Amino acid sequence: SLVYCFPQPPRRGFFFLDEVIRAKAVSEKEVDSGNDIYGNPIKRIQYEIKQIKMFKGPDKDIEFIYTAPSSAVCGVSLDIGGKKEYLIAGKAEGNGKMHITLCDFIVPWDTLSATQKKSLNHRYQMGCECKITRCPMIPCYISSPDECLWMDWVTEKNINGHQAKFFACIKRSDGSCAWYRGTAPPKQEFLDIEDP
Repeated sequence: SLVYCFPQPPRRGFFFLDEVIRAKAVSEKEVDSGNDIYGNPIKRIQYEIKQIKMFKGPDKDIEFIYTAPSSAVCGVSLDIGGKKEYLIAGKAEGNGKMHITLCDFIVPWDTLSATQKKSLNHRYQMGCECKITRCPMIPCYISSPDECLWMDWVTEKNINGHQAKFFACIKRSDGSCAWYRGTAPPKQEFLDIEDP
């Protein structure tokens, strides 16, 4: 079967996935993960990882990440050897384990902008009540004031475009949401602004 995931903005992983970490893969091996309905063994790839920082998730470090054995079934391939660092957003499996698929947000750490890195610590949480609406083609519109229109895919055909790299969608005091640019926390004037 064909797997298709429409690209999502980076902060979507922060809200909708259980765990968000910065890590590097140390080793990989194929492991059995039970049986399918016909009794055939289910294989998964197990990455042993070195967690550098937990942005969202349990107090316990993630030690292993699991994924399907090939991209044809949503599996993710990580460089092993402990040199390449990633920002990984995935689903909790408990006991220091998480599961990732091609539809989750996994990017090399060095491709993130300073704004994105800074936003992981505090700014993305400020927009948890905001909705980011993907614009698949122009024209596109928001349907309520608590939405921010995400244009990267339509303007740049890239999920890590200008908006994703340099802006965060943040809720203001009047209940509306707006894109905020920069690495510093938003000033009170930005949060208190009201659109005419």
